[in-house]
Amino acid sequence: MRYLFEQGDMLNTPYDAFIFDTDIHDFPIHQHWHYYMEILYIIEGTVKVLSSSEKEYLLAPGDMIALLPKELHGIYHVNPGEHLRYYVLKFDLNLFHESRDFIPPLKSLIFQAKDDACTPVVFTGDALSPYPVEAYFKVLSYEYSEKDYGYHAAMRSAVSNILLTMVRVWRTLGFQPSLQVAQPSDHSIDAITEYIDSHSNQVLKVEDLANRCNMSYSFFAKKFKQIYGRSCKEYIEYIRVTKAEDMLLFTDFDLTFISQETGFSDCSHMIKTFKKYKNVTPKQYRLQNTGQK
Repeated sequence: MRYLFEQGDMLNTPYDAFIFDTDIHDFPIHQHWHYYMEILYIIEGTVKVLSSSEKEYLLAPGDMIALLPKELHGIYHVNPGEHLRYYVLKFDLNLFHESRDFIPPLKSLIFQAKDDACTPVVFTGDALSPYPVEAYFKVLSYEYSEKDYGYHAAMRSAVSNILLTMVRVWRTLGFQPSLQVAQPSDHSIDAITEYIDSHSNQVLKVEDLANRCNMSYSFFAKKFKQIYGRSCKEYIEYIRVTKAEDMLLFTDFDLTFISQETGFSDCSHMIKTFKKYKNVTPKQYRLQNTGQK
């Protein structure tokens, strides 16, 4: 039996970007869904995208389509045997739930647009012509392939530019987003990562998080691992380690202070957990990357 759900690990790989080439990859891409948002930008050939709403979209070179998380879709030839090349971008939309630059944040804008008549999911080459969209995709593909220092930051910037381009195109078509933050209607477990992010310096119990989502502990734990590829406890640990990593790189604070600020019970706990995920101690990590002792 072929399953429609496409597994992904949004915790460790919140971005995926590459060029799909029918000379290299298997095609067509049959109906599937995932927790990522997916955006396609056509380079060569004509592509047909079928969505869960039974709509059929035809895309030519220079066109782009945006597919929301959990939307069933498939990708097919229009002209059988034609060589196809297109950029594929998949990313965790939860990464854009807050921003100093966008009020409301980009995630909210995308969900506000979902049911608006002025917000098509296909962006034609003509509509995109004022914006260097292909250059954004080139950056994403390069950064994801090379994974050089700071590539996550570079990818976040390029994805932000693509999402902003979408919103600007929609605005020319009459889209007037509200300043009120919008969330998906079934957002309870999808939005819990935002709560974890903003409260990671506090005591977080999985039981309490399950209650916030109106779920039993066992169902929440199973669902969380299905979506994020790790247990909720491991997710919390990883978020804290990531924030500790930033403080090690960009501040002079000592380990005790960092452990307190990032939600670890004590310095020893932080050292043990940090080594679990990074294979080095916090002190070694700071020394290797900054020269600080």
